[in-house]
Amino acid sequence: MTDNQRDVMSAGFSLAIVLCALFVTQRFILPLLWAAILCIATWPLYARVRTALGGRTIAAAALVTLIVAIVFIAPLALGVTSAARQAPALAQLVASANTEGLAAPEWLHRIPFAGDAIYNWWLATLGQPHGLAHLLQDGSVGRMQTASEVLKRVGSGVMHRLVDMLFAFLCLFFFYKDGAALQRQTDAIGAHLIGTRRWTLFSLKVPVAVRATVNGLVLVGLAEGVLLGIGYQVAGLPSAVLWAAATGILAIIPFGAPLAFGAAAALLAYQGATIAAIAILAWGAVILFIADHFVRPAMIGNATQLPFVAVLLGILGGVETLGLIGLFVGPVVMTLFVTLWHEARALREAHTA
Repeated sequence: MTDNQRDVMSAGFSLAIVLCALFVTQRFILPLLWAAILCIATWPLYARVRTALGGRTIAAAALVTLIVAIVFIAPLALGVTSAARQAPALAQLVASANTEGLAAPEWLHRIPFAGDAIYNWWLATLGQPHGLAHLLQDGSVGRMQTASEVLKRVGSGVMHRLVDMLFAFLCLFFFYKDGAALQRQTDAIGAHLIGTRRWTLFSLKVPVAVRATVNGLVLVGLAEGVLLGIGYQVAGLPSAVLWAAATGILAIIPFGAPLAFGAAAALLAYQGATIAAIAILAWGAVILFIADHFVRPAMIGNATQLPFVAVLLGILGGVETLGLIGLFVGPVVMTLFVTLWHEARALREAHTA
């Protein structure tokens, strides 16, 4: 057997082991990715805590994991608690609207130009028994007949996400604890595969992109949720805290906030509070304009040295391809792509010089 054949067989054997490992652990890949993103985003905090604790790695890892868990779980628990209080009534509303139809409000006629068309569409879909099923391709709403079935489906999904979250925080603790050794091993493998210079260049970009994306998406999105939640409370929106939590989550996704405050405004208008609905739309538009045109481009684009169009494509493309985790993976991929682009351009200029 020649050396080339031996190298090919060795590479194939290594690839087979990697694929088998991915196949065995595929159920836990998503929580692992979330733990890795949280670890990279909060690593400077962990380093400061470890120094303050005199280098005690396990204590620092446990403390920072607890802090991160509280930061993420406390708002979620508040939203879930509020949702639980409203769940029976909401589930009954969904079940009734699906089985009996939802009456069209008369004020739809007063909408300029398209009011009659919207009213007729409402009658043909939402106003009919099982009309909600027309709004979902898989017809899942059409299979929900009772409030208990609605609660059962929602509860099953919540428990599934809760298990993933607990596993992610468990992995986060070990990433903190063994992060230094894992980084050394990753650097050694990366330098062996693509060379020390290129690996150093690319590996430095990933943490910057992750932290900038977390700050620009998560923190700004939560701030939008808080500000709009204040508006909901002032406008008298029922379950304002729950609406604020939903808005904060949707605001993490670009163009997601309008869905939340638009639905809140529609609910207010349906209840007859037209002035409050208009105020919510105006307040939401102002917050969205400032966040998407000034705050997010400055926090993400300046840190990653990417055009905001590239950041936006990475975010939206990541969400479309990978779901919620794509919010953070997409910008990282675009950062690495632009880095590769600049590297190729520099090499070409060096050869032509």
